[in-house]
Amino acid sequence: MTATMTTTTRPESSRPDVLFAVAGRGAVVTGAASGLGFAMARVLARNGARVLLVDAVPETLDAARAELAAEGLDVRSACADVRDADAMDAVMRDAAAWGSGLDIVFANAGISAGLGQRFGVGRLAEFDPQRWSEVLDVNLTGLMNTVRAAAEHVNDGDGRIIVTSSVAGLGPDPLVGYAYSSSKAAVTLFAQNAAAELAPRGINVNVIAPGSFLTAIGARNPGNTGMIDALTRATATKRIADPAEIEGLALLLASPAARHITGAVFVIDGGVMVTRN
Repeated sequence: MTATMTTTTRPESSRPDVLFAVAGRGAVVTGAASGLGFAMARVLARNGARVLLVDAVPETLDAARAELAAEGLDVRSACADVRDADAMDAVMRDAAAWGSGLDIVFANAGISAGLGQRFGVGRLAEFDPQRWSEVLDVNLTGLMNTVRAAAEHVNDGDGRIIVTSSVAGLGPDPLVGYAYSSSKAAVTLFAQNAAAELAPRGINVNVIAPGSFLTAIGARNPGNTGMIDALTRATATKRIADPAEIEGLALLLASPAARHITGAVFVIDGGVMVTRN
């Protein structure tokens, strides 16, 4: 359905430097020390945003902040665990007190559940309750803590919350563990519910559902041999993506160009979804 555009909704300009402008806006990115989170933080900072990098691993976090600061970018860091609701509230409160406040939050932190049943492991018979709890605590409860705190502190009117889910949460995926796919399915629905609640405040909530990227998320999984080959075969493009390839989509969803996009799921997977049987 379309309606006549009024002057209150008309974009100020169709130029890309206006449509995708994030300069001067405040941002928080969780899981920012490496992989997709670092790429998200980098593209925001390189385009003029104030970015607070958040991660639970101090060594890699310090290195990530130092790398971006060496480019002269406006970045800070905070070591915090998304499972700690008070810590996430403190992170968002600090970001809101920096400059003109908090406008953009990427709720990206997550961990892997290990290999899936396609590899002869990760089946119901090998269910690991400790790993299940760990994955859901980070991927789902941590996401809830992040979005709840973000909703408390993000500026009304043109706010952005972007959640990282996965194509593994959009349909059956025997390559990954039960806990990961289950948590990511829940993450997507959680974000869409939040989108409905926060829309009246002018805060948009959207979901990025990546496929296979070359990140460290599965680095601690036991027995990763063969997984990269299997993930590559599962894509239509027959390659694993570099984290930098998330940057265009991340910038879009953080920018004025996304002012009428909320509750949407953006798949960026090299064609995994279109080749699934």
